Amino acid sequence: MVTSSVAAAQRVESLSSSGVQSIPKEYVRPQEELTSIGDVFEEEKKKDGPQVPTIDLKEIDSEDEVVREKCRQKLKQAAVDWGVMHLVNHGISDDLLENVKKAGKAFFELPIEEKERHANDQASGNVQGYGSKLANNASGQLEWEDYFFHLVYPEDKRDLSIWPKTPADYTEVTSEYARQLRSLATKILSILSVGLGLEEGRLEKEVGGLEELMLQMKINYYPKCPQPELALGVEAHTDISALTFILHNMVPGLQLFYEGKWVTAKCVPNSIVMHIGDTIEILSNGKYKSILHRGLVNKEKVRISWAVFCEPPKEKIILKPLPETVSETEPPLFPPRTFHQHIQHKLFRKTQDTLLSKKV
Repeated sequence: MVTSSVAAAQRVESLSSSGVQSIPKEYVRPQEELTSIGDVFEEEKKKDGPQVPTIDLKEIDSEDEVVREKCRQKLKQAAVDWGVMHLVNHGISDDLLENVKKAGKAFFELPIEEKERHANDQASGNVQGYGSKLANNASGQLEWEDYFFHLVYPEDKRDLSIWPKTPADYTEVTSEYARQLRSLATKILSILSVGLGLEEGRLEKEVGGLEELMLQMKINYYPKCPQPELALGVEAHTDISALTFILHNMVPGLQLFYEGKWVTAKCVPNSIVMHIGDTIEILSNGKYKSILHRGLVNKEKVRISWAVFCEPPKEKIILKPLPETVSETEPPLFPPRTFHQHIQHKLFRKTQDTLLSKKV
């Protein structure tokens, strides 16, 4: 457990509320990135150019085969073209979504000293709990966010001792949301399986099935930033997960790198944003995309997002393109690796890229 005096110095919320007019240099992005960081509110208003697709799941299980297939085809196409989409009519009630958001917001509204009781200790490998990013690359750069991270499903693998006790309904609403998301993940994976010409349950089996697929929730808290044109809430990355589901508090910030340009996602009421992660990109041999994305910050509003990463077990499964996705004209694009090896490969490559850019 990190002592509050040490940890508080690392909290972006403390920095933001201290009234600083300029951000510390470790939060300033490299020059080549700064040219692409604009005002997120202006960016969200843009009507020209590509837009993140919205997929209406209302007819996903329609008894009318033509209607059902049309809906499923749209989802598959969004996974092929974008690898990210807004899901509406997803079957999870607006009330539950609101209660999840209220509970997470209430935790972050607690005094920092209170939140520090849940602090993680990244140095010792204990990543669950309340934290801020430590520099994990050679540049020493930091992101403008604090977070709360914990495993939410399967239920027998959770550590409820680190879950917030305040607000009182945090465990109840978060557990129910995780259960319903897990069912939604099964549905999505079965559609993506069929889209590859596989049997319905295949992708789910390949990522660990009901027993082994882990749902990890990360509540991202992006405080107001006095110089949002210099910082990022989350730097550009692809998700390592199979699927990622995201809620947010209707403050824009998510950007996707699509066809060579950064596209700002609109805020779609009652939607869940869904990303295809690296795991599914690998299994599909690149047919489904894991899109590069990042988070912008602003000086007017706090942004909060709730990301749930559906991750395969770290060591039990070898991730590689499924045989059915490979042919003479489509050789495997990815070498066999465990999920853990894939994470290590990405961290190593990022560190090497940073070192090389410093030498140039």
